[in-house]
Amino acid sequence: MITAKLGDITKIPAQAIVNSANPSLLAGGGVCGAIHRAAGPQLELSCRAIDCIKPGKAVMTNAFELPAEYVIHAVGPRYMDGNRGEADVLAQTYRSICQLVEEHRITSISIPSIETGIYRFPLDLAAEIAIVTLRKFVPESLNATFICFDDATLAAYAERLK
Repeated sequence: MITAKLGDITKIPAQAIVNSANPSLLAGGGVCGAIHRAAGPQLELSCRAIDCIKPGKAVMTNAFELPAEYVIHAVGPRYMDGNRGEADVLAQTYRSICQLVEEHRITSISIPSIETGIYRFPLDLAAEIAIVTLRKFVPESLNATFICFDDATLAAYAERLK
């Protein structure tokens, strides 16, 4: 089941929380910074042990002090003009998340709106790509929740979940 709700992703229990990460996996701004702060310093140490990852990829660490077992660090594309394959890379990012979900038999996951903040991916397009990809690649038994930080983001995801 795929749903969307308003909330703070660092406070909502799930087996895995997705981090909209930068390629270095280190703490940044937005949801990435919030996840790192809430998880505690061990998350930063875990991420430092991992090489940089390319857009479209995802890796997993323990969640430490977050209300989850795992953090899936997913690196999406920086949106430039829509003509550089950004949509394909964002879809690949979600497929990478789905692959980790399947490999680790994850049953519940909280997901932010990936790359719609400082990476400027258009919200409506990002929501469409996210939901279409998850519906195609995750088992129906997975409880996937998009955790939206504002009403506009929630509206975009809710509209596409109809």
